[in-house]
Amino acid sequence: MRSIRRLLFFLVLSGVAACGGSDDGRESLSVLNRGLNTEPESLDAHKARSLQAADVLRDLGEGLVSFTSTGELTEGTAESWEVSDDLLTYTFHLRPEAKWSNGDAVTAEHFVFSVKRLIEPATAAFYAQFLVDVTELRAIDEHTLQIMLKRPTPYLLSLLTHPATFPMHPGALAEHGDGFARPGKMISNGAYVLTDWVPGSVLTLNRNEYYWNNANTAIDEIRHHISSQETAEYARYRAGELDITSSVPTDNFEQVRRDNGDELHIAPYQNIYYYGYNLSKPPFKNSPELRQALSMAIDRELLVEKVTGRGETPAYSWVPPGVDNYEPTVFAYAPLTQDERNQIAQTLYAEAGYSKQKPLRLELRYNTNDTHKKVAVAIQSMWRDVLGFEVDLINEEFQVLLANIRDKEVTQVFRSSWVGDYNDAHTFLSILQSQNAANVPGYASEEYDALLLRAAEQADLDRRRLYMEEAERVMLADHPTIPIYFYVSKHLVKPRVAGWGDNVLDYHYSQHLSLKAAE
Repeated sequence: MRSIRRLLFFLVLSGVAACGGSDDGRESLSVLNRGLNTEPESLDAHKARSLQAADVLRDLGEGLVSFTSTGELTEGTAESWEVSDDLLTYTFHLRPEAKWSNGDAVTAEHFVFSVKRLIEPATAAFYAQFLVDVTELRAIDEHTLQIMLKRPTPYLLSLLTHPATFPMHPGALAEHGDGFARPGKMISNGAYVLTDWVPGSVLTLNRNEYYWNNANTAIDEIRHHISSQETAEYARYRAGELDITSSVPTDNFEQVRRDNGDELHIAPYQNIYYYGYNLSKPPFKNSPELRQALSMAIDRELLVEKVTGRGETPAYSWVPPGVDNYEPTVFAYAPLTQDERNQIAQTLYAEAGYSKQKPLRLELRYNTNDTHKKVAVAIQSMWRDVLGFEVDLINEEFQVLLANIRDKEVTQVFRSSWVGDYNDAHTFLSILQSQNAANVPGYASEEYDALLLRAAEQADLDRRRLYMEEAERVMLADHPTIPIYFYVSKHLVKPRVAGWGDNVLDYHYSQHLSLKAAE
């Protein structure tokens, strides 16, 4: 068996055997090799918080609602739903044919069970706040689920595509406890099931034969290959070891465009790259002048042109452009030249009590990645040139960085990002509310919280938008973070992969893809 699997592996890498028979007469597996730039910290959907974990979880699980390959909402485990006239009650009808990977039926009660675990304080779920507006969730019968809201929530359907809202199998948790999300233990309701996980190397997923849409799932096996270095991932792609990359390296971008232009996918993306301050301790606690000085001294135009150089845009707001029914507020200094910003930054730096004789000393933490390092080195140089202080750069593995950010003991400035979980400004603004678990800087503003609460009370979408825009204006004036740039999604996709669709959320379900036969 091992020799057969090794033979199939080499055939797939060479592009010879996406389909067809093996020499022992069995059908060979169709295998898709995908890049993953960071190892998932967990595949427990209530404990996971990273983009990489979500990428894998969307292959393993399915919520009530899903997305098409180009980002349109579509049915998931629910085949239909109705919304009450007051927009406060959603009734979902589950597919009778929906099953778990062990053959059990997926029921409405499984969604209720999962939501109870999500919001249980002992779970400490990062995304528990997702359902803050839900007053009741009940299983009317085996295939009918009802969600009742305290206020209209225009993004609810989009939110229900997130892995944190996927159902969980009660039996798997009862038998394995919090260790259920491992190969051989995890029971999933999506197109694939987890069969192997080699830490630091690869996660292997195989077709879930019980999935309700298995007949339209084309690929038998998905391998998510972990590669934290973009250049190494690109080398593997060129060698034929990967069909899809998670990103494109900065240094090789022009070479990529030249050599693989037809395979390069660049698209708008709702994702902000930012630096966070630890607001619980000096030097940034109670020092908005210092926070603003550091922000203004960064030449964002230079960064996106010379350092990242792959279509990113400078960030002078918190909410990215292009979000539905929203016009982002920008920093008051956005219209100024960089020279003018630098002069103001120097004044603010002095007002905060720092000078050449008494320079600020900082540590900047970022997780292992070529681009993160280049951005950090560039900003280190900008702060030195404009404000005259040195920054110690500390490179940490992603899980270590997350733990340090959460503990708020050693962090001062840290690299982070936020990806829109749904196409609404709320997904960006809500993470800086004082009680939100995603509020990693620790920002607390009564005025900001009150404005977002007023926005949430509005049934009129235009009035809701005005309150949210004012909240963003208040927050930007406080400078709790440094917005740096807005991403674009960047992938290389082999010609043999069919079904790929660019979309603003950068969601690419493996079940939407297929492999063309070798010519």
